[in-house]
Amino acid sequence: MELANRRATSLLAVAAIAAVFLAGPATAVGKTGQVTVFWGRNKDEGTLREACDSGLYTMVIMSFLNVYGHGKYNLDLSGHPIAGIGDDIKHCQFIGVPVSLSIGGFGNGYSLPSNRSALELFDYLWNAYFGGSKAGVYRPFGDAWLDGVDLFLEHGTPADRYDVLALELAKHNIRGAPGKPLHLTATPRCTFPPSSYLGRAVATGIFERIHIRIYDDDNCEAYWHLAWDKWTAAYPATRFYVGMTASEMTHGWVHPKNVYYDVAPSTQKADNYGGFMIWDRYYDKLSNYTSMVKAYA
Repeated sequence: MELANRRATSLLAVAAIAAVFLAGPATAVGKTGQVTVFWGRNKDEGTLREACDSGLYTMVIMSFLNVYGHGKYNLDLSGHPIAGIGDDIKHCQFIGVPVSLSIGGFGNGYSLPSNRSALELFDYLWNAYFGGSKAGVYRPFGDAWLDGVDLFLEHGTPADRYDVLALELAKHNIRGAPGKPLHLTATPRCTFPPSSYLGRAVATGIFERIHIRIYDDDNCEAYWHLAWDKWTAAYPATRFYVGMTASEMTHGWVHPKNVYYDVAPSTQKADNYGGFMIWDRYYDKLSNYTSMVKAYA
């Protein structure tokens, strides 16, 4: 009953809260120098601290919390030892690199089939990774307090309530001091419109940023420019990052010279362009991709 009552806060009221604490409407045009990278998909990519200290990235997203929605939770960081990550998070934050947690991923162990399951996931996230301290909830990173939540959803159904999760996160969007927001982001494939379960969430208008993956999507290989224009026009208050892969072996890899001649000038026409998103730290460390394209961001 308590969980149901919490949902009673109206969409308008939550939107007002979000307007205060989430980043305002995007106004920048052209280069921003912002580069986000995903970390946590390969033990050989090095530590989180090393990624932040590289000087290449302005945000790191850890991936993934890949089991949730049915009272069970699992954090999969591909064999990285949990011990020490809390200190690495604090170090990254100290040098100005925020660290978020991505939920979802490529497995089948997650869903949010009801309002209740969405609110339960919020409670877990808040107490395990953010400002909460509920008895019995394990904090894998100790007292380190993450900077945001990213939705990386490879599957779902119309019943999934990521909008409820997003709204609840927005209501708790004070990170220990005024002016320090909880970064609410999503990382979808570029096909537009998005699937209903993600579309309902981003339609709340409270997502700070969306990373559009222009790789590994047959539907977007030839038409990602059109999809990008549709995404950026549909959500003018959200910043959009163009998501690229650092691995030449991945379908949709863009040669650095084509980032300069095509991707950057095409995406930076949007008033709400935000920067680049790179998948992922492991491949980036092997290929030095970000080193070659960062100047174009």
